[in-house]
Amino acid sequence: MNPLLQYWYFHLPNFLLAAVMYTALGRLLLSNFVAPDWPNYIWRMFKRITDPFIRIVKIVTPFGVPDVLILIFTILWLMVLRVVFFMVMSSFGLLPSIGGV
Repeated sequence: MNPLLQYWYFHLPNFLLAAVMYTALGRLLLSNFVAPDWPNYIWRMFKRITDPFIRIVKIVTPFGVPDVLILIFTILWLMVLRVVFFMVMSSFGLLPSIGGV
């Protein structure tokens, strides 16, 4: 059986978390060059994907923190979430085996 299909419960959440994390990183890098209300479709998609996660981080972040820092904290929290997910899967013995062992 295909390992991606066999271990979908690990790969799918890990992929989605990675995609959001890298999209937030792309938004951070692109925000240095464009205006916040830029009408480009790529910029709008970056914002649409990352805004829900930024709102969650904004709730637990002290008032007055600049938006750029909240975006950086969003990226960091997504990294932490991926590591925690990996550790939880490992503790339950649900990680894919390396080399078919």
